[in-house]
Amino acid sequence: MPPEPLYCSADLHPAYQLRYGWTGWPSTASFDVDILARLLPDIAPEWEKDGIRVLESSLTPRQIQLILSTTPQVDPVTLAARVKGRLQYHSRQHGIPIDFSRKLAVRSLGDPRREHVEEYVRNQVPNEALADDRFREMLAELTVVNPEVDLSEPTPSNSGRYWYNLHLVLVVSERYRIGEAAILAKIRDAALRIGDKKKYGVSTLAVLPDHLHLALRGDIAATPEAIALSFLNNLAHVLDQRPWWQPGYYAGTFGEYSMAAVRHGDAEE
Repeated sequence: MPPEPLYCSADLHPAYQLRYGWTGWPSTASFDVDILARLLPDIAPEWEKDGIRVLESSLTPRQIQLILSTTPQVDPVTLAARVKGRLQYHSRQHGIPIDFSRKLAVRSLGDPRREHVEEYVRNQVPNEALADDRFREMLAELTVVNPEVDLSEPTPSNSGRYWYNLHLVLVVSERYRIGEAAILAKIRDAALRIGDKKKYGVSTLAVLPDHLHLALRGDIAATPEAIALSFLNNLAHVLDQRPWWQPGYYAGTFGEYSMAAVRHGDAEE
C-alpha cells in the first residue's frame, strides 16, 4: 500500500495570487448592454462561496469578459463552469436568458508576464548569494529549461481553450539549506517525473539549497492546491518519506498578458 500523505490541505498555509480572465461569446444574438449591471449584484455572493471573486468586468454586444481571482481550491474547469452556469441561471431568472456559444476562454493572468517568470526561475542560481563557485556551478547544472513545453500555447477542450500557467514555490522546512549534491539532484529528477506523471508541463525549474521553483502548465482539472500537494507529497516520498518541506507553498498565475493589457483590451483569444 502507498504511504499515507505527509501533507494535506487542512494543514497547509499557502500564499497565492491567482488571477484569470474569463471570456464568453453569444451563440447568435448580441448581449444586452446592461446585462452585467443587472446580474452581478445577485451572482457575486454566490461566486464568493465558490472561491471566485469578480475584480473587473467588461461587456460589448459580442463579448463578456471578467477578470477574476480565486482561492487555491478552484481549478480552471470548475471556474469556467461556475461562471457560465450562474450567468445563465440568473439571466433566466431575470427574464433575459443568455445563449452562450460553446466556445469560451479562460486565461491565467499575472504581473509579471510569462517570459519574465521563466527568466526569473532561470536566474535563481546566478542571483543566489553563494560563496562557493563550485557549488554554484553544480546548482546551475540542476536548473532545467525545457524548450518542448511552450506555456504560451493553450490547452484545448470541448468547452473552449484554457491557458493555465503557475509559478509554484516550495520551501525547505525551517529554511534548512541542503548542501548534498545527490539530494538536490534527486529533487530535480523527482520533480520532473512528477510533472510527467501528472501531465503538468514543466517549462523551467530551479533547485536551490532551501527552496524549489517551477514554472508549469497545470492540468486544467487540477486545482493549484492539488498541484502543490502532488509535489509536496511525492517529493517527500522520494526523500525517505520525511517532511522536508514547509506545510505550504506559493502559487501564482501568469500568462502572455499582464492585468493592465487585459483591462485595455490588448489580449487576444
